[in-house]
Parts: sequence; structure tokens; C-alpha cells
Amino acid sequence: MPKATPRVSPRERLLIALDESLRKVGAQAVLISDLVATRVGINSTDLECLDLLQLAGPTTAGQMSTRSGLTTGATTAMIDRLERAGYVRRRRDPHDRRVVVVEVLEQCGSHIAPLYQPIQKELEALHARYTSRELAIVVRYLTQALEAGARFAAWLQTQPSQSKHPVRLTHVTRGSFAEPAGRRAQEHKHRPARRKKRTPQESTAPRKAT
Repeated sequence: MPKATPRVSPRERLLIALDESLRKVGAQAVLISDLVATRVGINSTDLECLDLLQLAGPTTAGQMSTRSGLTTGATTAMIDRLERAGYVRRRRDPHDRRVVVVEVLEQCGSHIAPLYQPIQKELEALHARYTSRELAIVVRYLTQALEAGARFAAWLQTQPSQSKHPVRLTHVTRGSFAEPAGRRAQEHKHRPARRKKRTPQESTAPRKAT
């Protein structure tokens, strides 16, 4: 006789649906972030960190490292790129001149915000379908899920790589953030070719007469 399929309770079905929805939303958010980032000349990680900076206000590099889950070195490099791109600046904390904070520049919003207006309008219409009590439950759940995600990111930073062949992420190499790939390719096309180094044998050998 064939084995009977285990019965799934309504709560189990609900949790499965919730898990799948969260995974789909997460994947979609990553893809949208990448699309926006390519249109404003930075990479998606820097774009998400820029959003965190806007939400938090003036922030130290150490605080940003904690919130983003990036290492201190990666955080410093990210801030450098955003500063070169003209989205943030470093300044002294007026309450403690020993502390340097990073803040988002005003022109940043006018440059990036218009790209998000269509989805913001759709979400506003979606929010109108729910009561304040229902939305409060959503906010509480997402807040706790974000806290769990922050702890998970911190744990991941302590884990060794599981790959025998580390992948080089070309979209996060130096020089690829503030300028479009097309421009870099064009510059590379017109860059003079390097001369091939001659070996000692070639250097001492007599040249053939033409």
C-alpha cells in the first residue's frame, strides 16, 4: 500500500506560505535594489546602506557596521564610495569633536527618490486595505524579523568560507561604482596597449635588418 501523505495542519500551511512569501519578497527586494543602483551609478550594497543612513540620520562608521552587518573595513570602503559619488559626507559631531559621523546629503533624495514613486503609490493603496491594528501586527512582526536578521548577519561574519573556489564579485571591485560599465569599457577600448616586456635573450639578440 502506498504511504499516506502526512496531514498538514492549517497553521503549518500558514507558516509555509509565510516562509515562501518572505523569501520571495527578499529576492524581489534584492533585484529591485540592483536595478535602482545601476541607474544611479552605485552598487546595490551601497544603495541599501545609503537607505539605512537616511533612516538613522548622522551615524558613525562603527554604528553603520553594526546595523549593516558589514565588517569595519567594508563599511569604510562603502562610505568612501558614497562620498566620492556625492551622496554622503563625513563631519565632526558638534557635541563631541572627537567623533566623526556620516550624513546623507540633501541632493541624494531628489536624485534617487523619483525612481521609487511608482511602487510607493501602489503600497499606499495596499496599506489602505488594512486596519491600523492589522498594520501594527505587521510592523511588530517585521521589526522582530529584522532583529533576527541582524543577529544572523553578525553570526555569518564569524563563519569561514565554504567555497573551495571563492567567487570574485566583479560588481564590487574598486572603480566600478561611480561610473557606468559602458564608460569603463569605452576607456579600456581606447587605452594604449602595453608593450610586451622583452626577455634578456631578446634584448641582447641582434635585430634583423628590414
